[in-house]
Amino acid sequence: MRARAQLASTLDAIELKLNVPKQLRITKRRIHVALLRLGNDNPTALAGIALGAAASVGTVVWLGARAVLSNRS
Repeated sequence: MRARAQLASTLDAIELKLNVPKQLRITKRRIHVALLRLGNDNPTALAGIALGAAASVGTVVWLGARAVLSNRS
């Protein structure tokens, strides 16, 4: 009976690891909680991270638009 319980436990663990949507939900929740905690503990750091992310996205969009426009000519 113990072997059956161990097998069931192992199969559950494998299923959890291979369930990509569930892993994404778990990771999303962990990041959300970490950002909330960071915002409460150090709002300046969170603002810096947000500013850096916005600058990175803006740079990528600008470079992409520039590449598209230069290929049109």
